[in-house]
Amino acid sequence: MSVYAIRTDHLTRTFNHLQAVDDLNLEVPAGVVFGFLGPNGAGKTTTLRLLLGLLQPTAGTAIVLGHDVRTRADAIRARCGALLEHTGLYERLSAEDNLDLFGRINRLPAGERRARIRQLLTDLELWERRREPVATWSRGMKQKLAIARALLHRPALLLVDEPTAGLDALSAAALRGDLARLAHQEGITIFLTTHNLSEAEKLCQQVAVIRAGRLLAVGSPQELRRRRGGQVHLVVHGLTPGVLDGLRTTFGHEAVQSGPEDGHILLHLAPPSPQSVTSVVTYLVHQGVAVEEVYHEQVSLEEVFLSLVQENEHDADA
Repeated sequence: MSVYAIRTDHLTRTFNHLQAVDDLNLEVPAGVVFGFLGPNGAGKTTTLRLLLGLLQPTAGTAIVLGHDVRTRADAIRARCGALLEHTGLYERLSAEDNLDLFGRINRLPAGERRARIRQLLTDLELWERRREPVATWSRGMKQKLAIARALLHRPALLLVDEPTAGLDALSAAALRGDLARLAHQEGITIFLTTHNLSEAEKLCQQVAVIRAGRLLAVGSPQELRRRRGGQVHLVVHGLTPGVLDGLRTTFGHEAVQSGPEDGHILLHLAPPSPQSVTSVVTYLVHQGVAVEEVYHEQVSLEEVFLSLVQENEHDADA
């Protein structure tokens, strides 16, 4: 099996004059939870539909589970589970009957089908309510059942579009936990779209940021945060306006800010390194300033995302 579940090469999809997906080059390793991040209208859902072979690319290629989306879309869909905008559930049926129906559609043998239904409903804490009509369930429970439906035939890849959209905080947290556990338990790749940065940071081993169809960055959340640098706080004694001005002249006016009191210095370093922090501390000590405390504060994935989007907007306007 390929080390990549998904590979795209200059993948492009145009609707009239709109570039919904614009020259996308992406590699998604097998076995990870991969977050595809972007604001509404960024091209996330269009990308999912291209990967499933539900849309044809205008240009470029995509290989999913070793199959070309242009020529082997049926083979891709047979090995994938998908949860797009709608759950795909029949609300008049019970949870058990919903899964039995989808198991029959996927031609699972009766014994295997029953065992698989029990396993998934138990894992998702829905077994005790399996005979209730789905229409009586909460949105969070329906979303869990939709995940079970998508996993029923043991796919190698699960594609999920905004899985926690519209859920309350508790239901969203529960669903994130279920997805993380099932990814490990089932040994599958999960490719999910979201604009919830907190969700991506907690759930995903790798993420990509997209805006207006174009890929802005890709890597682990930790890598993206490191690339953007962070803040270093220094608590000092004996700082004078002259020393602070000298510090700014030496290390950059944008990099050095004084805190609300003279005893605090805030450094914006991209990326912060032991050498750069040591240089600042050494400078201060040579100027007779006592450095009492130094601590680092890494930027959040949300801050990384916002800065990437803002930079892209400036580049587009330039």
